[in-house]
Formats: sequence, structure tokens, C-alpha cells
Amino acid sequence: MVFSSLFFLFAFLPLNLLFYHFAPSIRAKNIVMLCFSLVFYAWAGPSYVLLLVGMTFADWLFCCLMDRSRSTYLVRKLCLLGALAVDLGLLCFFKYLTFLLSGINLLFGWPADVPQIVLPIGISFYTFQLISYVADVYRREVPAQTSFFKLLLYVSLFHQCIAGPIVRYRDVAEEIDWRHATRRDIADGAGRFTVGLAKKALLANRCGALADVFLCSTSAAPAEALTQLAGRSTLSLWLGVLAYTLQIYLDFSAYSDMAIGMGRMIGFHYHENFNYPYLSRSITEFWRRWHMSLSYFFRDYVYIPLGGNRCSLLLQLRNLAVVWLLTGLWHGANWNFILWGFYYLAFLLLEKFVMKPLGRQIPSPIRWAYAMFVVSVGWLIFRMTDMGCLNNAFWGLFGAGGRALTNLETNVQLKSNFVFLLVAMLACTPLARNLYRKIDKAIDSMPVLQKAWTALQCAGPVLLLILSTAALVGDQYNPFLYYRF
Repeated sequence: MVFSSLFFLFAFLPLNLLFYHFAPSIRAKNIVMLCFSLVFYAWAGPSYVLLLVGMTFADWLFCCLMDRSRSTYLVRKLCLLGALAVDLGLLCFFKYLTFLLSGINLLFGWPADVPQIVLPIGISFYTFQLISYVADVYRREVPAQTSFFKLLLYVSLFHQCIAGPIVRYRDVAEEIDWRHATRRDIADGAGRFTVGLAKKALLANRCGALADVFLCSTSAAPAEALTQLAGRSTLSLWLGVLAYTLQIYLDFSAYSDMAIGMGRMIGFHYHENFNYPYLSRSITEFWRRWHMSLSYFFRDYVYIPLGGNRCSLLLQLRNLAVVWLLTGLWHGANWNFILWGFYYLAFLLLEKFVMKPLGRQIPSPIRWAYAMFVVSVGWLIFRMTDMGCLNNAFWGLFGAGGRALTNLETNVQLKSNFVFLLVAMLACTPLARNLYRKIDKAIDSMPVLQKAWTALQCAGPVLLLILSTAALVGDQYNPFLYYRF
């Protein structure tokens, strides 16, 4: 089940909100949310609910033992290692074993048959949430949750279980035990949800279709994809990169918008996951704005524990290399993701040791153009899981192999989609948000218009829902990109 399916929009979510808001107590509300969350997760594969529940139970047990008053340092350390062994062991089994065995098979011809293990949806996200909880209990930053069902509720909340943001237990611990959604919370949450839905249904899905047209279809086999890429002009490849760059932001930020909005409607306040990353003027700034919950996770639970930047230069380089290797692998078990991680490591080191001394001598427009060039090429690496296709597309961006600069097909597609691409680019900026805030502030001093403005504010989410529904009719399956991670 996906947030942008008609069943979710007009059956699952309304029923959830109905049962939730008529539940008489916070305990009853938590039971409602837990039941709906487990059903939501079981929709894709009932057997994997047992994996989610089992991992949560193991971590709950380890943390309860860890947090006992008589637990010694050795016991606490063993409990931490036991929890990490369970979490990382299962993540590696489901996500990386096939990749590892394929590499061994390529080198040594063994094993003869490489098992194709199905990846449970959302395992990367809820595993990291569990690890953050275990680590915080070990550091005594939060007490262990004595109720297994409350911990399971935190891990399985359908708002963010599948594709984030990665919510830390300490950020929602109090709200699990007590929360209250005001009318303003419900209104703001519904507005945020419909904005995310519109970004997904009206913009991201079409950007994805254009990326398939200008580059190659993501569902095509490598040989077929190579054939498609061979017929693309240089301009077509760049337009494909642009379309995918827009798609991945609009798609992933749409999911975060919807998750934050649904949480707000029932009194949970999740942190922001994006801060207009395509306005960045460096790669360092980009990663402070993009998928912030993941960046903070690696900073707080990997980089700083390894020593961060409070160590020798050699160890700093090691720490950064470990973080970006893990960042690449977290996104997928494939060589292109490893390359993608080290690609960003190279530019971050370039900025840290070469460009930083230059300070602000480089004009802002040039710094922005540099950052967007690097990010856009990075998304090409991210998208192309076949290395042959990646090599062909990458060199094609620069006209290698006598590739035509443009052709009739590219020109026709560009003319047909120019306005749409412009709207999608504007949607990646705070233009609409800032305009809304200015109008809202101006109307505060104009009482005669306040009722009309309130009516428009109520009508806006309804209109977005109607337009999004119209766009989704006929789309049997339109999953979010980050579902596969």
C-alpha cells in the first residue's frame, strides 16, 4: 500500500482517522495506530511483519536488560553488541547477501546458484530507527521503554515506517505517552499532506515518465537500456538527468510531507527531512539540506563515535570514507551506489581542503551552478544500476562517440514539456511557501478579507486532493522511489 493509492486516500486513511479520533483515551488511540500500522506494513507481505516485530522485541529485551539499575558496564556493552548483531545481521542478510554472493560467484564460480532474497519494504529505515533507540539507551540519553507495544508503535508507525524520515525515539517518546491534536494541527497536517500528495501525483510521477523518455526506462533490461541510450542525443540525456533530478526530490520530499502531515493530524511532530537542497551552493551545504534525518544519523552514530574531526588528518579521512561507503551501501546493494558514495566523498574533500580556503571569493551563482552540476551527475550515477549503461550515459552527456547534440525527437519533447519542467523546478524552491506567507501576513491587517482568505485556505487542500485524484486514476502502481531502500 502506498500513500498515493486511491485505496489509501479514500479508505485506509479516513478509517484510521475516524477510529483514532473516536478512541476514548491515549491508550486506545495507541492501539488503533498500532493495529493500522501493522495492517499497512502487512499489505506488501504479511510474513515480514514477523521480522519487524521480532527485531523490535529483541531490541526491547536487550534495552530493558541494559537499563536495569544493577547492569554493569560489561552487561550494557554485551546488550548493545547483541542488539546491533540482530539489527545489522538481519539487514545485511536481506539487503546485501545476494550482492555479496554474486561477487563471490563472479570471482570463484561459487555458489553455483545465488539466492535472490526479497528485500522487506522499509527495512533500512526501521532498522536505523531501532539502532538509534538502542544507542541512545546505551548512552543513557533516554530510558528504556518498558512497554514492548509502545516501542513497536514507535517503530511501525505507518506514517514514516516505509521511507522515513528516520524518527528518533527521543523525539517522540513523550508524544507516545501523551499528545493532543488541536484543530490547527489537524488543518495544518491536512494541508501538508495534500501538498505532498500533489507533488507526487502531479509533478514527481510525470518527471519520472520524462526521465524514462529522455534517458531509458528503469524497467528495461541492461541490453535494452543500452539500445535506448545509444539513440539519445546529448541534449536528451541532459534533459533526462534534469527530469530525474526533479523527480527524486519531488518524490522523496512528497513522502516526507505526507508523513509529517499525517503525524501532525494526530499530534506527532516529526522533524523536517528536507530544506530546499537545490538552492545549495556547495556539496557540503547540499548534504545539510538533503535527507537530513539520514545525515544526522550517520553524523551522530558513525562519524562522531569514530572520532569525527577531532583526530589526525589520516583518521578524519578514514572516518569520512567509512561514512560515505555506508551512505552508498545504505541506498542499495550495487556497485553504482558505492561509486555514488565515494563520488560525493571526493567533492566533499575537495571543498574541505581546496575550495574552503577560497572562501566567498567565488560568486554565488557560480557556486550554485557547480553544486547543481555535481548533484545532477550524481543522480545519474544513482539511477543507473548497470555499469555499462552508466558509462554510456555519462560520456554521452559530453557528446562522446560522435553523439548528436540534439535531434527532432528531443526538440519536440522539450517544446511539449518546457512549461511543465519550469513549474517542477519552481516547486523545488520556497517561492510558493514565501508567497503564501506574505499573503497570510498581509491579510492579518485586513479584517474584511480574512473570511475569504480562510475559505480559500480550506478550499486549497480539497482542490489539491481533487487534482491529485484525477492524476492517479488509472495509475495502478506508483510507488515512491525510496520504498526500495
